[in-house]
Amino acid sequence: MCNLYSHTSNRQAIIDFVKEVNRIHDSVGNLEPQPGIFPDYAAPIVRNTAIGRELAKVRWGMPSSQFALMQSAKKRAAKLEDKGQVVDFAELLKLEPDSGTTNVRNIFDPVKGRWNQHWNRWMGVENRCVVPFTSFSEFDGTMQDGKKRGDTWFALDESRPLAFFAGIWVEGWTSVRKVKTGVETADYFGFLTSEPNDVVGAIHPKAMPVILTKPEEVEMWLSAPKDEAIQLQRPLPDGVLDIVAVGVKQDGA
Repeated sequence: MCNLYSHTSNRQAIIDFVKEVNRIHDSVGNLEPQPGIFPDYAAPIVRNTAIGRELAKVRWGMPSSQFALMQSAKKRAAKLEDKGQVVDFAELLKLEPDSGTTNVRNIFDPVKGRWNQHWNRWMGVENRCVVPFTSFSEFDGTMQDGKKRGDTWFALDESRPLAFFAGIWVEGWTSVRKVKTGVETADYFGFLTSEPNDVVGAIHPKAMPVILTKPEEVEMWLSAPKDEAIQLQRPLPDGVLDIVAVGVKQDGA
């Protein structure tokens, strides 16, 4: 699971790569480099909106499924009941914290031939986005010199050129993100993952982000019908990507 990435490119490079960006949201500002982007951080995306493509900064982590929140609430209720507390489960579920889902995988089941109910609502063109990045990290738990190797950073090459994750976004979602902040309403995004290629799989065998490296791939993700766009949920070819840093929480600063 990719829960850390960097973006150290610039606003003009994004606009030059993604065609027809006709609006820059106030949140973007000067778009300073972000060498370490963590879950729930605001980061740049290019999103489809009712008035065209917009470059905006949005918080990372799509709403989790109702099933996941239900399971979390049940566990919390059980702990409270073990302490002798009376639980109003409906209220508990309503206020269950949702830290968000950063990586989206099971959108379509090819065996059953059906779309995932939770994610399908955001697979229309209007909820698609692309997420600019220059490198991303997967955690390596193997030991070296008595300690874990830690975050391993991948990029297209040592120069860390601009590329994009295939993403989805949601506008004005109301939830409890953190207990201390309570109910809040905000826009959120996440990006798709797939099986890893050999470079990422050697470190993280479960998944890698869906990466778009060509303008035509970005255009396809942002504009094609979902049955066509979902074809982009695939790994990069083997041999593509380099390891550019190891054991640090930021890259390209």
